[in-house]
Order: sequence, then structure tokens, then C-alpha cells
Amino acid sequence: MSENPDSELIRLREQKLKELQHTMATKTETPSTPPGEVLHLSTNDFNQTVAKGITLVDFFAEWCGPCKMMAPVVDQLAKEYAGRAKVAKVDVDHNVEIAMQYRVQGVPTFGIFKDGTMVHRIVGGVGYQPLKAALETFL
Repeated sequence: MSENPDSELIRLREQKLKELQHTMATKTETPSTPPGEVLHLSTNDFNQTVAKGITLVDFFAEWCGPCKMMAPVVDQLAKEYAGRAKVAKVDVDHNVEIAMQYRVQGVPTFGIFKDGTMVHRIVGGVGYQPLKAALETFL
């Protein structure tokens, strides 16, 4: 006689759960975005990502017009500074804790982080040149 289908289902479910737990336990928190691409950060990976080197962070909101206008600039800077600085985005509506921690009161707000510390802040849709000049100051 064959095994009870319910017990086989339970066994498979437990096996899959163990596999998933192992995968999650061994997964690194650093986003695996290729160099030259904008990192999309959350509360889980923010601190680890900005901890070393220079990182330009775009604090934005999906509903923000100036944020949308700055998106191509942020993408361009990510490509231009690949290997020298990280470029990241944080959606303030989904990551309120980070926005509060860095006192982001308007969007877009750009923060330049050096080894985990915000060393410069720019508020507003300022365009390419001011962001590039600020990055150059800290490289």
C-alpha cells in the first residue's frame, strides 16, 4: 500500500521550508546590482550599502514630479561613476525610518555618504551639474 498523500505533502512542505530557510540564512544583504546600475535600497540593506566608500542616495517618492525628472540624471551618474561611487535610490514612502533618520523633509533629497556618514545634502531637482560637482568633491 502507498504512503498517505497528506503525509507526503507535509514532508515535501517541510523540505521546501528548510531549503528556503537555508537560502535566506546564507543570502547576503548587499544588493546584487551590476556596476553602473542604480541600487534600490530598503531599511534592510541601507546601512550596509552606504557603510564603505562614497554613495549618492536619491531619496525620492513615486508621486513626485521633480523626482521623475531627476531619474535619468541619477541613472547617468550611476553609469559615469561605476567603480568609483555607488548610486542608490530610497523610496521614502516605503522606507519611512530611513527618511526620518536623515531628516528628509522634501523630495527629491540627495545625500552623499562617505563611509556611512552623510557628508553632503542637496534638496530639490537641481540637475546633473550640481550632483556631479558634489560627488567630485568627495571622491
